[in-house]
Amino acid sequence: MLASLVCITYSVFISNFKILLNDERLDNNDPGKSLEQEKCDDPREDLEKDTNATQETVGEEGGEGNVELCLDEDGDLHITHRPRKYPVEGRGRDLVCPIILKQSNPLLEQEEENTDDTADKCFKDIIRIEHTMATPLEDVGKQVWRGAFLLADFILSQPVMFRGATVLELGAGLGFSSVVMATTAKTVYCTDVGEDLLSMCKRNVTLNRHMTEPAGGEVRVRQLDWLQHSLCTDADGEFSWTEEEVADLYDNTSFIVAADVCYDDDLTDGFFRTLYRLCSNFTHTCTIFISIEKRMNFTLRHMDVSCDAYNYFSHCLSQLHDLTDGRCCFRVEQLPSNFAQFFLYERIEQLELWKVSTTPLPFDQAQPDSEPFLAYPGFTWEQRNSTEHTDPAHG
Repeated sequence: MLASLVCITYSVFISNFKILLNDERLDNNDPGKSLEQEKCDDPREDLEKDTNATQETVGEEGGEGNVELCLDEDGDLHITHRPRKYPVEGRGRDLVCPIILKQSNPLLEQEEENTDDTADKCFKDIIRIEHTMATPLEDVGKQVWRGAFLLADFILSQPVMFRGATVLELGAGLGFSSVVMATTAKTVYCTDVGEDLLSMCKRNVTLNRHMTEPAGGEVRVRQLDWLQHSLCTDADGEFSWTEEEVADLYDNTSFIVAADVCYDDDLTDGFFRTLYRLCSNFTHTCTIFISIEKRMNFTLRHMDVSCDAYNYFSHCLSQLHDLTDGRCCFRVEQLPSNFAQFFLYERIEQLELWKVSTTPLPFDQAQPDSEPFLAYPGFTWEQRNSTEHTDPAHG
């Protein structure tokens, strides 16, 4: 199913994301400084220099607009480029480009599954992710977004915090952040919706066993729909939850993470409803980390640049922070983004990281099912304590 879908709509790639060593990491205390250094070999910069050099030459030789143009045999303008910095053979650096996958080729899949120790050593400190380059809105989870890099940087900068923990990732997409988390955490529930997306995610987990297994971490890819009332425990589903996993989720989850998942108001509602339901049924404290990119778009409604999705996210955060009549209390704070950068990407100022701390209220203070911003209750206390965590639609 996935193979035919990919062939019809968009190509699938594998990219290698290297975890930077100490001397390679970017200095985020001086924004932009290291990025400028990293861009010194950017071919776009060379192109700009070529253009400027050409303009200067034309100006010098042509005088007052008398420019002698060089045309090829077809009459097209011929532009002479300066020599490459590196010769074609023996170039100083490798070309950076994704590898197009042929997923319908079973030999490729078998080769990946039978990766030996030598290959694992070659990919040490490299996370391999199968992804697409462009998708329609409903499939944005099949791309790698900057918010995932920011969250991954934070995880790697705080290994002691997450060591040995049980972690839930909401809207995990391709599983990039979950793989990074599994290098220090004990169990990571990597969740999203859609059989094809979850299949890609599971494949990415397999591609990165060289990162997670030596650390003792485990990533379990599971379905979790924010718009549904309960977890899917259908025994026939490949990504369904077992009763043991449901109990482990409620009893042991110390952290919930999410990367760049609030881009649609309905999904944002579902996201915050899910957070509330889960945390309201925990008997222990839980910390939530949410990365988001503040995207600015021109809208006809405002006739100006606005950040509607981000503004709605901020509104929901404020409601969560001010909530006083639930089963737990929430404390919200924005974290500084000056921690170490372990991946090479542009950490723009619109990237933000938020921390939400949850604490269960004493039983005499709790008021069940009183969510002021929730459309309906779900993940109820009765379901949490029942012996069978079944979907209401299935009795």
